[in-house]
Parts: sequence; structure tokens; C-alpha cells
Amino acid sequence: MAYRELRAEVPGAVAWSVTPGPPGDRSKQDEGALVLPDGCMDLIWHEGGLLVAGPDTRAHRTTAAGSRAIGLRFASGVGPHVFGVRADELRDVRVPLEQLWPDAMVRSLFHAAEADPLRAISAAARDRLDGLGRPVETAIAARLASGVSVAQVAASLGWSERRLHRKSLSAFGYGPKTLARVLRFDRALGLARAGVPLARVAADTGFSDQAHLAREVRALAGTSLTGLLGQPGRAENSSMPWPSGSLTTA
Repeated sequence: MAYRELRAEVPGAVAWSVTPGPPGDRSKQDEGALVLPDGCMDLIWHEGGLLVAGPDTRAHRTTAAGSRAIGLRFASGVGPHVFGVRADELRDVRVPLEQLWPDAMVRSLFHAAEADPLRAISAAARDRLDGLGRPVETAIAARLASGVSVAQVAASLGWSERRLHRKSLSAFGYGPKTLARVLRFDRALGLARAGVPLARVAADTGFSDQAHLAREVRALAGTSLTGLLGQPGRAENSSMPWPSGSLTTA
């Protein structure tokens, strides 16, 4: 299967597509694509309907191998604003969109997507995000991704760590320490795929050494870093639309 990223019309989102490989490559298609945890939620069109992918805590293989799919991956913390449900209710699951939105709305969207799936789902997402502005959730994720401690992030908001944990469960699907771990893994993989030497990757992303990086990759991806680098995938997460400076709840 071939994965590629597209320019998204939704601020902070990344559009992507997956298409089947050549007919003679059937064995690889049957495996499905390996999806890695990245702290994000997706709205996905495929030939059979519309799906929502919740935030992952572990890698998994897609089950729609051999079929075309187009999706929008929202910046960390934005998905709940689009889907109208807490992120932790969708953790590690994929659900039909009609379980979250009214049936008539989903049928209309699927019909509109027949001509141009990406344009249709992008328009639907923009409608849901209209007037949102700069969500504090995205700024929290950006700070954690940059290596700021949970205690420092909470203090910068004037929150207790317990309050930050509750907010993180709702916005990201897991607590801030887990989110920071996932985002660090995602950034390290992006740097490695860009050709940065692994020892430098480990140092730049806050791992104690290359062995520590290797253990974390194995824990989150279920395979080795070398194995991941041999597979197609996206580059370092660039879906943060707002700077990671000072936080505000306004």
C-alpha cells in the first residue's frame, strides 16, 4: 500500500491518502498499514463509509488492506472539538462516524465525498472548528512535545497537575506524561526518517542514550527502529499550528 501526505485545508491538520499497491503485491496489502501512536485523532473516508480513529497508545495494523482511504489527522487536542466526544472514549479504537454524528449528517457527508473525499471531509471539519480560535490543548501538546515538564506546563496555566491530567484525558485520550512520551517517540522517528544519526536522535529528543531510544520504540511500535525505518511513513509531526510559547486559557 502507498501512503502519502497532502496539503490540508484545515488549520493544523495533515491530509493523507492510502492507495492499494500493484495487484502482484497482494501479500503486502493483506498485512495492512502499520499505524503508530502520535497523539492525534483522524477523520477517515474509505470506500465503505466514514470512520473516526481515536488516539493510540500502541501500534496496530489497519484492517482495510487493499482499499483506498483518505483522511485528516488533526493536531493533538483538536479532535474532540471536531467529533464532540472526549478523546479517552475513543482511545485505541476506530468507530463509524454515525456513532458520533447524526445519521442524516453522515449520509449527506458520505454522498458529498463521492466526487472529492478530501474536500468534503475538510469542509465538514472546518464547520465544526469555526470560531474555535487557538485552543489551549494544542499549546499544551506543543510544550510537552518540546520537553517541558508536566509540572511546568501545569504551573504556566495556573493549574494543579491533577487538573492538567483530567484535561489531558479529555483532550488527548491519555494523561500528560503518556502524551509527552508518545510525542517524543513521534519526533524521534521523524528525525530518524530524515536521516539524522540515531545517537543524535536520542540526544536531541531527550533519551538517555540510543539503547533507551530503542527500548521505547519497541514498547510503542512493537518492532525495532530499524524495522520502522524500512517502512513508508510520515515525517516528523508538523501539525502544530500555533507556537509553543506562553500558555493561556483564554
